[in-house]
Amino acid sequence: MISRREFLQASLAASTILGASGLSRWSRAMAQQSLTQDQLLQFEPLGNVTLIHITDIHAQAMPIYFREPEINLGVGEAKGRPPHVTGADFLKMFNIEPNTPDAYALTYENFTDLAKSYGKMGGMDRVATIVKAIKAERPDALLLDGGDTWHGSMVALKTKGQNMVDVMNTLGVEAMTSHWEWTYGQDRVNEIVDGLPFPFLGANIFDAEWDEPAYEPYKIFERNGTQIAVIGQAFPYMPIANPGWMFPDYSFGIREERMQAMVDEVRAKGVDLVVCLSHNGFDVDHKMASRVKGIDVILTGHTHDAIPEPVLVGETILIASGSNGKFVSRVDLDVRDGKMMGFRHKLIPIFSDVIEPDKEMTDVIMGHREPYKAELEEVVGETNSLLYRRGNFNGTWDDLICEAMLSEQDAEIAMSPGVRWGPSLIPGQKITMEDVLNATSMTYGENYRTEMTGELIKTILEDVADNIFNSDPYYQQGGDMVRVGGMGYHIDVSKPIGERISNMTLLKDGSDIDPARNYVVTGWASVNEGTEGPQIWDVIADHLRKIKTVDLKPNDSVVVTGV
Repeated sequence: MISRREFLQASLAASTILGASGLSRWSRAMAQQSLTQDQLLQFEPLGNVTLIHITDIHAQAMPIYFREPEINLGVGEAKGRPPHVTGADFLKMFNIEPNTPDAYALTYENFTDLAKSYGKMGGMDRVATIVKAIKAERPDALLLDGGDTWHGSMVALKTKGQNMVDVMNTLGVEAMTSHWEWTYGQDRVNEIVDGLPFPFLGANIFDAEWDEPAYEPYKIFERNGTQIAVIGQAFPYMPIANPGWMFPDYSFGIREERMQAMVDEVRAKGVDLVVCLSHNGFDVDHKMASRVKGIDVILTGHTHDAIPEPVLVGETILIASGSNGKFVSRVDLDVRDGKMMGFRHKLIPIFSDVIEPDKEMTDVIMGHREPYKAELEEVVGETNSLLYRRGNFNGTWDDLICEAMLSEQDAEIAMSPGVRWGPSLIPGQKITMEDVLNATSMTYGENYRTEMTGELIKTILEDVADNIFNSDPYYQQGGDMVRVGGMGYHIDVSKPIGERISNMTLLKDGSDIDPARNYVVTGWASVNEGTEGPQIWDVIADHLRKIKTVDLKPNDSVVVTGV
C-alpha cells in the first residue's frame, strides 16, 4: 500500500512534469507569436479543492516590467535551494530553455531583449480575467491574498490604499493577511478592515498592551463538502522593518507556538485541510513548515519569489507566487478523509498582451487613476539604462536614487532602503512621475541629511547584513541589503555579525572610511518619527529634470565574498 508521503511525493513529481510540459508548450507558442489566453490557462483539474493565490502586488494595478533578481543568496541550510537560485542555474534546475517567455518571466537572463519581445506583465484587469476563468471552471475556488497589496504606487499613496481595496473587492478576494498595509497607520488599517467583505487575518497580531489576539486568526470555509481552515500570518517583524510608531497598539512576531495552537484548534474542529496564508518570507515559512505539524499548504509571500513548482517540506507544500501581479497560482487538491492526498499546481504567467482585460476591473482601476492623470503622466526624464531594483545588493534604480540624493543634498554618502518592490524600466523608456513613485511611494519618504561617524555607518551595514544573512531564518528580519552611494565596501556573507563588513572606502577620493570621522550622509525611509526633509520622489524628479537622461555606469562598489 502506498503511504501518504509517497503519494505526496508522487504528486510533486506529477506537478513537476505538468509544469515543465506546460512551460515548453507556451514557450514555443509565444516564440511563434501565437500564444493564447487559453494556453496560459490550460490545466487538468484534480480533486475537490482549488486555491487561487496572489501576493505582493504592491499596488501595481497596471501592466509593468519587472526583472527578477540576479543575486539572491541563501545561507545555512537555504544555500543553493529555491528561491536562492537565479539566472542560468534557475533555468537548469527547472528545465527551462533560455530566451523563452518562461525564462523572461522567471529570471533576469537577457531581460531587456526579451522584454522588448514579450512585453509587460501583470495588470489587475488581466489578473481578474484569469481569476474569473478559473472560477468559471471551479466555482468554489478559494481566492486568497498574501498581503503587500494596498501600498507601492502613486495612486495608492494618494488614496491611502483605497484604490487597491476597491480592486481586491472587485476581484472577489476571500481572505488576506498584511505587511506594508500597516504603514498607512493603524487607524487607517482599522478603518479599511471595518469595511472589508472578507476577513483580515493575523494569528500573530496581538494587542501590545494586553498581549491578547487582536485580529481573526483564521477563517473556516466550506467548499464541496470540504472544511478548509485558512490561518493568517502577517509579516512578523513590523516594528523592526517599518516604523513602529505607526502602529503602537500592536505587536507581531513569528509566534510559532501560536501557529501550532491554531492548527491544533482547527484540526480539533474537524477541518479537512489547513492552509497558512503567510507573509513570513520563504525561508521563514520553510523552517516553520518543518516545525509546526499539521499544515497542508503554506501560501508564502513577502520575499517576492516566483517558483514554478511547489516545494515539499515533510507533508507540507510551499507555494510561492511571485510579485507585482506577474503571476497567479492555481493549486488543485485532492482532499479525502481529512487528509491532502494529492495536488496539482500551476504558476500562471500574466502576459499583458495575451490576456484580455476584464472591463469591470479596468473601469475600477481607471476611475481611481483619472484624478491624478496629469501627475502620473508627467515626464521627468528618460533612461538609456535598464532600471531595476530586485536583488540582495544595489540595483540600478537604487544607484539612481543614491545619485540623486548625493547631488541634491550635497552629501558624501547616500543610503537607500533595500526594499524589494518597484517595477523595472527598459532602455529607451521615458521616466514619468508614476515610475518614480512606483519605486519610492512611502508614507515616510522624507529625504534626510545628517552626519554619521564611520563607526556608525559600519554598525548599520553590519546590522542590516545580519538581518539578511543570519543562518537562522527566524532572525532574518529585513528586506535586502541597504543600498549605498558614494561608498564601497566588501562583505563576507559567511562571517558572523560584526565581521562581515570590511574595506569601506569613500569613492570620491579612494580614502578608507575613518571610524572616528563624521561624514555627511543622506538617506530616506527612516523609521524614526519626526524625520524631516523633502520627499524622496521630489528629490529624484528634480535630479532627473536636470540630467534629462539616465546613463548609469556599472556599479562594482560592493564586493561579495563567502558565497
